[in-house]
Amino acid sequence: MRQLILDLLPESPPTLDNFVAGGNVETVTLLTEWLAGTRRDTSFCLWGEAGSGCSHLLQASGFAYVDAAVDPALAGAPAAEQLAVDHVERLDATGQIALFNHFNRRKMAGGMLLTAANQPPAHLDLREDLRTRLGSGLIGRLHPLTDAEKAEALAAQARERALKLTPELIDYLMRHAPRDMRTLSATLVALDRYTLEHKRAVTLPLLRELLNTR
Repeated sequence: MRQLILDLLPESPPTLDNFVAGGNVETVTLLTEWLAGTRRDTSFCLWGEAGSGCSHLLQASGFAYVDAAVDPALAGAPAAEQLAVDHVERLDATGQIALFNHFNRRKMAGGMLLTAANQPPAHLDLREDLRTRLGSGLIGRLHPLTDAEKAEALAAQARERALKLTPELIDYLMRHAPRDMRTLSATLVALDRYTLEHKRAVTLPLLRELLNTR
């Protein structure tokens, strides 16, 4: 894929507004209420398979964000009142103790801890006291978007840009670009810019050219 598309990714930071909920409306509503402070639980654990949107929502929360896949010991986790820890299943022994302590500190201080994992807390391979803590708060599952939901979201985004994207073009895009919604959306932005730069209508050959596919 052209570097142009990759360069666009930072221009669309994850927000609650640009998260495509699909069949996850109930979980997203619950999370929004918790973030707004209408629920008193100390923690909220999101879980779902890769591509379900957990990382998007953690980064969209506005909390101090730490990714255990990058920092398994949570050495860089700040003492912020509101903390988001991604990929909890990747924590090492030191990181598990650290998260346990982070939970307790926030519970005592009235803070908030948002976590994400690939399984619900009870099924995670973590120390028992940490599993218990994470399981005591709110838990929400995220399901990956179906192809139909992704296509619908892309069509809506194209309409907002006055970009004429036919079902055939959407199908091609979904078959030849990375499947996560954030990259698909960024590719749509790149396509819009590409058509303007080259003063060409959106066609299958132009989309192929952008994606460098045959």
